[in-house]
Amino acid sequence: MSFKLLGLTGGIASGKSAVAAILSERGVPILDADEIARAVVAPDSEALGMIVEAFGTEVLDPSGQLDRRKMAAIVFADSHARKRLESITHPRIRQRTEQRASQLARQGHPLAVYEAALIVENRLADKYRPLIVTLVDPATQIARLMGRDGLSETQARSRIDAQMPLHEKASHADYVIDTQGSLQDVRRQTETILRMVCDQLGVPRHRYGLLT
Repeated sequence: MSFKLLGLTGGIASGKSAVAAILSERGVPILDADEIARAVVAPDSEALGMIVEAFGTEVLDPSGQLDRRKMAAIVFADSHARKRLESITHPRIRQRTEQRASQLARQGHPLAVYEAALIVENRLADKYRPLIVTLVDPATQIARLMGRDGLSETQARSRIDAQMPLHEKASHADYVIDTQGSLQDVRRQTETILRMVCDQLGVPRHRYGLLT
């Protein structure tokens, strides 16, 4: 059986993590771009050295690790800074993702999910098809982001505005999950899509506990 790496994307605070958690519970391996990014910029890494050279030591915390909150404040306020950071991190994230995907394939997994915010923006949608996009209305997205990260409404809007609008991102999707409702509703949509993906790829549903 061949191996397939699906994409899971959406905007900030759009419910990607909730969908990924449900898929993980079903036994689907998740490759989280944020986790991979943290590994890429670990202390003493080549990438962290390049980031410090580009942005200065003020982006480090007292322990010498990248201060992600400070870094986010810089790049979400300046598109040129964001592109500079992405030019350092994205090639390394892709390399680690491909290494991990190859490992999962060797272990016999028929599919896995790559969870990342910028799949569409980086023109990688076709690489990770079928592509799942999480969708939520802007007001809920802002409220979630304010509550999750302790941001002001202005800060939350700034971060959301720095990304591709969700409705535009959804136009690139093979499957859309509306995360506006309850977790139970999100679970129902996610499991329905997993059934469809299994059928599309010829993967037995029972591998993920989906009997019907």
